[in-house]
Amino acid sequence: MTFSRIYGNILTQGVIDIGRNIKIKVARAELDMTQKALAEAVGISRQTMNAIEQGEYNPTIKLCRAICRVLGKSLDELFGEES
Repeated sequence: MTFSRIYGNILTQGVIDIGRNIKIKVARAELDMTQKALAEAVGISRQTMNAIEQGEYNPTIKLCRAICRVLGKSLDELFGEES
């Protein structure tokens, strides 16, 4: 899975919802991992993972750490505020 496959429709539309957690999508793409695979690895449903990526659900710190562990990223890398 490539960055362009994930974001192709967003980029061509010229619309990016800043409420979305794009960092998780990018990290998944780097590992060629689906939402379902990541969700299963951290013990949640694919729908919950989708809601996290869409910015519609705020995960607990425990869940954030699990996501980071699976994706090989730090909390700051995936959930830190932009400077």
